[in-house]
Amino acid sequence: MASVRPRDSLITGEDLLEMGDVGPCELVEGRVVSMAPTGGEHGRVEIRIASVLDHFVRDRRLGHVLGGEVGIYTRRRPDTVRGADVCFISHERYAALHRPTGFLDVAPDLVVEVLSPDDRVSDPIQKLREYFAIGVRLVWVADPGARAVFAYRSLTDVREFRETDRLPGDDVLPGFEVPVAQLFEQ
Repeated sequence: MASVRPRDSLITGEDLLEMGDVGPCELVEGRVVSMAPTGGEHGRVEIRIASVLDHFVRDRRLGHVLGGEVGIYTRRRPDTVRGADVCFISHERYAALHRPTGFLDVAPDLVVEVLSPDDRVSDPIQKLREYFAIGVRLVWVADPGARAVFAYRSLTDVREFRETDRLPGDDVLPGFEVPVAQLFEQ
């Protein structure tokens, strides 16, 4: 594991990328913020959502589904790089990337956050603010404990989809629909 710079030293997203494997973290206003690794249930739900999305997106050649704490710039100078559990980025937005091998410097169309057992639905609110500020069109917050997905179009436009509902892709992924229960299957 690479070393992390002193906390009083602000770094850029490019600096963070060059540091290599510093463990699970995000960059918030130029400072590295460590995160605990996720648990098994979180990982299972994350891969299930990514798999369902990837199948739909690849079959229709709509763009790219990315997973595994994808780094997304949400602010510059000082830099903030958030890690998304899963995201979908259309071909049009993907073509606008300045550095396809680095963190995303354009907004994905859809971001998915999966809550861990110690998270609360209110925990990702700051991330939501940042995602919408850069142009993310839809954010799903999956809550494995409640077996529900909260679909945000903005901080004030949110719908809850329970286990017996079907989660739609709206205009971000027209025609996409999945039973919520399928996302949380054992």
